[in-house]
Amino acid sequence: MPVSRTLRRTALAAIAVAAAVSLAACSGTSSAAPSADAGDGALPTVTAGKLTIATGEPNYEPWFVDDDPANGKGFEGAVANAVAKELGFDATDIVWTRTGFDAAIAPGPKDWDVNIQQFSVTDQRKKAVDFSSPYYTTTQAVVVLNDSPAASVASIDELKKIKVGVAAGTTSYTVAKKQLGEKNLGVFNTVDDVVLALKSGQIDAMVTDLPGAFYVTGALVENSTVSGQFDSADGGDDFAFVLPKGSELTADVSKAVDALREDGTLDELQQKWLSDEVDVPVLK
Repeated sequence: MPVSRTLRRTALAAIAVAAAVSLAACSGTSSAAPSADAGDGALPTVTAGKLTIATGEPNYEPWFVDDDPANGKGFEGAVANAVAKELGFDATDIVWTRTGFDAAIAPGPKDWDVNIQQFSVTDQRKKAVDFSSPYYTTTQAVVVLNDSPAASVASIDELKKIKVGVAAGTTSYTVAKKQLGEKNLGVFNTVDDVVLALKSGQIDAMVTDLPGAFYVTGALVENSTVSGQFDSADGGDDFAFVLPKGSELTADVSKAVDALREDGTLDELQQKWLSDEVDVPVLK
């Protein structure tokens, strides 16, 4: 997980610590076994005929809308419904539940079939849980203050003329350096420092991964917006569904995600919920 996602998770925990503690206590500890026999043609889900999908609490746009995963809105809400459909489940067959982020990727049995809440695939996490094929690779985005002249910047050439901040040692730095050069690039030790620099006016804009950018504008910096995103996802984190370690569903879920990627559905949902709905154009 890049530094910006760590910042986002840390801040989220501070906002919802009571809920996170209670959810973590009941998540990832069930010894419930799948109730369907894989040999009868049905998928071996926790509840026969149902697909139990877990996600975090609270949820933020654009991943989910109105903190209601069951409405099928938001990028991850829509992806989850599309995958369920590929697996043979209608929306009415989905059972939504909530878990803490850390509890979801901890070792041990689970009381859900799949979990979706912007989980980055890492080798360390693979030791404790399974991951599906990735449904999204993060891009890098630009955050500006709404009342700043930088808010009108709409191209890479224009970005090169303003002061842009980025955290050292991150994918964001690599992309910003490649796209913008170093002349007007301000490099800071951490994403926290970049955020403070944006607030204080030391920089005109900051570059961070798109998920982190949404969190910066939604929870950390008032009167700010994500003004654009870079076209390339090179070096970005892969987001995937988490499943219990050794789950009999892992191959099926991966096959469903792959099918949605191949037929263009994932691209369409990404365009709709991560570009059009939140007005984050691709910078050219």
